Amino acid sequence: MRPIPTAVLTLCVLAAPSVATAQVAELARRPEVTRALEALRAANEWTLTQQIELCTIPAPPFGEEARGAELRRRFEALGLERVRIDAEGNVIGERSGLDPRGPRVVLSAHLDTVFPDTLPMPMTRDGTRIAGPGIGDDCRGLAVILAVARALQQHAVRTPGTVVFVGTVGEEGPGNLRGVRHLFDRQSAGRIDAFISVDGAGWGTTTRAVGSARYRVTYRGLGGHSYGAFGMPNPIHALGRAMAAIADLVVPVTPKTTFNVGVIEGGTSVNSIAMWAAMDVDFRSERQDVLDQVTARFRRAVTEALDAEHARWPASSQRLTVEIEEIGLRPAGAQPDSALIARLAVAAARTAGVTTALEASSTDANYPIGLGIPAVTIDGGGRGGASHSLSEWYDDGPDGWRGPQWAMLLTLALAGGLTAP
Repeated sequence: MRPIPTAVLTLCVLAAPSVATAQVAELARRPEVTRALEALRAANEWTLTQQIELCTIPAPPFGEEARGAELRRRFEALGLERVRIDAEGNVIGERSGLDPRGPRVVLSAHLDTVFPDTLPMPMTRDGTRIAGPGIGDDCRGLAVILAVARALQQHAVRTPGTVVFVGTVGEEGPGNLRGVRHLFDRQSAGRIDAFISVDGAGWGTTTRAVGSARYRVTYRGLGGHSYGAFGMPNPIHALGRAMAAIADLVVPVTPKTTFNVGVIEGGTSVNSIAMWAAMDVDFRSERQDVLDQVTARFRRAVTEALDAEHARWPASSQRLTVEIEEIGLRPAGAQPDSALIARLAVAAARTAGVTTALEASSTDANYPIGLGIPAVTIDGGGRGGASHSLSEWYDDGPDGWRGPQWAMLLTLALAGGLTAP
């Protein structure tokens, strides 16, 4: 793990949670921070407008350009520095720190949704409740980082460290974290000291990364007529054998480890021996070594299914092939609850007037956690439900504005405290 810069450690050196809370509370009492916090409450309607407007712009996996261009325009309008779109499509804007040696802290949210760009993105609102595809995941996160940037800019809140605001691409499913991978491996390699992702609604904090490994398995053969060519190996039958073996896998309860065959396809008609059959499989665990063990057993099951299908038809000269293609890998990882970034997340939540629980999930934070870089994902406040569905909703309730306050306090704490402008 990379050491946290001295500027951060001076805020909370191995402090107990109560000490961290006291220090973040003291930070919040500084006049410019108090004004910025109050501005987030007073400008809550502005934040909700950002959330709705950005969400009407489709942003499917690998098609985030239009929403990214609009986020870039809004970063520029707020006066952020070095606003740009990198080679992968991430939208980046910065607020330079006062100390060139200060930490670099990323505050991010993801641009992409699970919905295709052919789908209309209508938003409906009834009081504090807004409904529409992606309104919580992650239009809420985008609105929060914009609100934080606006409050810091308007009230001249300065930090020793640099704060980098990022809208990432490729967080959802097939995106395979391509945006955050590019950010850490190329765009800002070796120059990020702490990472915060704001993702979805609620008050949770993700400190443990649920790793995932996703594969497409494809069996192929000559195929033929179901009656005339009967007696040859069948790709669909081989696939069925593999699925049965996967269904019988025994996995640990602790750490929680799961498997799922989510998609199956193949064949052309009921009276044809298929020429191909495929399935998409997902494995998850909080520990990388356990995930590796389960996926190794899965690979054996796939090849053993091929051998069993061949053995079933010993008189046939036809043979099947099988391909296992990686379609998504997210590293697993964990930080102890005593980690500085975890304690500061809890302290910032308390100071904002809310309670957070430390959780495990699969988010953009997986990648930096896997690299040993301090990282968390926090919710954006309010409440939400029906994520990844057309009926997705977000309810700001009476105190949704505390979400941006939480994000700002955590960002300021990690950026090394404050100095006079």
